[in-house]
Amino acid sequence: MPLIIDEIDRRILRALQQDGRMQNTELAKAVGLSPSPCLRRVRLLEEAGIIAQYVAVLDQAKVGMALTFFARIWLKAQDEVTINHFATEVRKLPQVVECYLMMGDCDAMLRVVAADIPAYRRFQSELLSRIKGVQNVKTDVPSETIKKSFVLPL
Repeated sequence: MPLIIDEIDRRILRALQQDGRMQNTELAKAVGLSPSPCLRRVRLLEEAGIIAQYVAVLDQAKVGMALTFFARIWLKAQDEVTINHFATEVRKLPQVVECYLMMGDCDAMLRVVAADIPAYRRFQSELLSRIKGVQNVKTDVPSETIKKSFVLPL
């Protein structure tokens, strides 16, 4: 049976989205609970998969991955074998930080990070374009990031 999220759970989730390292006592105080029931609720949210994982969000530029590229992929076929092979191969590429199968003009959309344009060009020509089944790759380069958030509106 799926976990029903109430307003207290939403407060917990909002707080943890802002600071995933928040100590339980601090979290309990922030959401108006005592520490024991707060910890129990967090554990239930984790067990239900609502809290999928805790991560550190890094500054791309400071770790040498200053640029983001959006690669639109067209496959030679849209059959299950081609799509599954593409998905398996893309999962192996650490430069690809997000991959979506699309229901529009292209077959897949990737968000790729790289140090610079030559690094991306090498990635595209040596790795991405060589995946069996990839017919075409079109890349868009954003000129500025206006908003980037990992917080879901709860």
